[in-house]
Amino acid sequence: METIFLKNEDVLEATKILKSGGIGIFPTDTVYGIGCDFINATSLKRLFKAKKRDLNKPINILVSNIKMLDGIVTNINDIEKTLMESFWPGALTIIFDKTNLVPDLLTSGLDTVGIRMPDNTVCLDLINKFGKPIATSSANISNEPATNFVDENLIKKFNNNVDFILDSGKIDGNVPSTIVRVVGNKVNILREGPISFNDIMEVIKNAR
Repeated sequence: METIFLKNEDVLEATKILKSGGIGIFPTDTVYGIGCDFINATSLKRLFKAKKRDLNKPINILVSNIKMLDGIVTNINDIEKTLMESFWPGALTIIFDKTNLVPDLLTSGLDTVGIRMPDNTVCLDLINKFGKPIATSSANISNEPATNFVDENLIKKFNNNVDFILDSGKIDGNVPSTIVRVVGNKVNILREGPISFNDIMEVIKNAR
């Protein structure tokens, strides 16, 4: 397919492409992401292929509001609620227990799913107009560095492998999100990014 190049004012066009089963690249608050409809198996397979990503590595989900968690996650505990209230929108991915609505393809057969609400107006607008969560990974070939701007290197690697690239210019972030998993009353840091372990523990301590 031929990749369409879009700007911020073309968000509606991007959502139409996603709704038709397409995949695309767009800004988040951390790095540029590549995403698609989270329940479309064909689109998910294209996303994995475009990134050259191993199928045993899960893809996370982006939401634009808490309501979008309804039906896709279960067993939300008080610590997870505190983390969402404190760090969403922002660079924190929380690993939740998933429902059967979330495809095993997306989670690589795991019974959990990573979800985040990005702090980027263009990305939030895209998700809002799309009307449901978007499966999103960093817009890079697997095991290569992520990027916070659209350059010739990104275009070369994804041109004609994605349906659109929404170029929002250079974004402030350049580090993938922090990832946490709450088990019982313990917060496990799976990847430390812009939000530190100390930031998280301080919030939890003050909430008690």
